[in-house]
Amino acid sequence: MINKYLLKTSLLTCLALIAFAANSVLCRLALGNGAIDASSFTGIRLLSGSVVLFLILSIQGSNKGVPSKGSWIASFMLFLYAITFSYAYLSVDTGTGALILFGSVQITMILLSLISGTRLHIFEWSGVIIAFAGFFYLILPNITTPSINGFMLMTVSGVAWGIYTLRGRSSKNPLMDTTYNFLRTTPFVVLLAVFTMQNINYSPQGIALALLSGGITSGVGYTIWYIALRGLSSTQAAVIQLSVPVIAAIGGVIFVSETITSRLIISGIVVLGGILMVVLGKYFFTSNKLKIKTE
Repeated sequence: MINKYLLKTSLLTCLALIAFAANSVLCRLALGNGAIDASSFTGIRLLSGSVVLFLILSIQGSNKGVPSKGSWIASFMLFLYAITFSYAYLSVDTGTGALILFGSVQITMILLSLISGTRLHIFEWSGVIIAFAGFFYLILPNITTPSINGFMLMTVSGVAWGIYTLRGRSSKNPLMDTTYNFLRTTPFVVLLAVFTMQNINYSPQGIALALLSGGITSGVGYTIWYIALRGLSSTQAAVIQLSVPVIAAIGGVIFVSETITSRLIISGIVVLGGILMVVLGKYFFTSNKLKIKTE
């Protein structure tokens, strides 16, 4: 019975991570080839995600769990993440974008924890410094580095997703909160469409990729992730997500014909290694404190 439970958790976790990485691949595939403009991709992604999540919630039944309808702040952060994510991928490769995104997410969560009063040990501080060094190395003037606009946009996207994630940690009904957060992005999508109407450009391929990103890899992907989280500790969940940039980079090579540069590999090792030090450092120091108290 235990083996079946672990197998289910492992399978769902793998599917969720692939979905996260697939969002980067699908976005880059659509925007890099000019199949659709960034604002249209974002709008279709969020609206299709809303529809799919609403259908999942309707099938599951809204009576399960504590009733909740998300928040406007979380919805705005979701929209900000999605729109900057799309525009960043106009000039950033798949693997590089995923590295900046998930690196920014983890660093944002770490910094907000510091602001809230959490104290870091020397091992954790070292990890933060190393992670920032990796980011600095990635944007040094070089032909293989991302554009400054792409870097800044993806960093904002990561910060927004980090804040959105932290706000969702206290959710009593994640699926319902996520569904309503997606639905609440509709006014922002409408405003975006109004301001970018003159630049609309789309094709059947672009629309299909946006629908796939919103309905499957975002809507269904987030739902699978919430189910998988039931069998994962917070530390496991944080560490496991660090594999997404690697998966995204591989997907970029296979589906978008991109190359993995030595700078991206080195930067990825440094950034993710630093973040891993922070996550594991906090875990081990907490465990040692508990052991000391029990002795």
